[in-house]
Amino acid sequence: MQTPIEIAFKHVEPTDEIKALISEKAARLEKFHDGITSCHVYIRAPHQNQKTGNLYEVTIEVRVPGQELVVRRHQDDKPERAHLNVAIRDAFDAMQQELKSAARKMQGDVKHHDGPLQGKIVEIRHDQGYGQIIATDNRLIYFHENSVVDGDFADLAQGDPVEMVVQTEESAIGPQASTVRPIGGLEYDPGQ
Repeated sequence: MQTPIEIAFKHVEPTDEIKALISEKAARLEKFHDGITSCHVYIRAPHQNQKTGNLYEVTIEVRVPGQELVVRRHQDDKPERAHLNVAIRDAFDAMQQELKSAARKMQGDVKHHDGPLQGKIVEIRHDQGYGQIIATDNRLIYFHENSVVDGDFADLAQGDPVEMVVQTEESAIGPQASTVRPIGGLEYDPGQ
């Protein structure tokens, strides 16, 4: 960390034990992102609530290059936070997740959830029971009439948009779709 951790207390007695716990948890954050420039921790206890007692609010602000990450654990969200150590632990656990996510984004290792591969039929041989699809990744994919689901092979025409599942092992004729499903529109036009 480029600057020392800052800790602020409001309506809470700042004991050495709590300060040490916060400092230890803050130091561990650097395992999850090596570009932390500063860390501010705010501990607040609201006035006594007759039903739930004192529930602590912990806010952590961490700055990394290009952004500020903030985790705020409010006093009303978990009764266990009547214990300051638990409130601090939960807030730092949440910040660890934020830092992991920020580090992945910075490295370009963001998880993408791709849908099925899509394409357009470029050749269809109704009399021979096969066709070919140009996929959005520009591969030419062979398909057999038996691979068509949610529709009928006889109803397919050149230019129809489809989504498909391509077999992992290529056949002698190249990549082959194990499943082909007609769709209403194509998200990507390989002709562009």
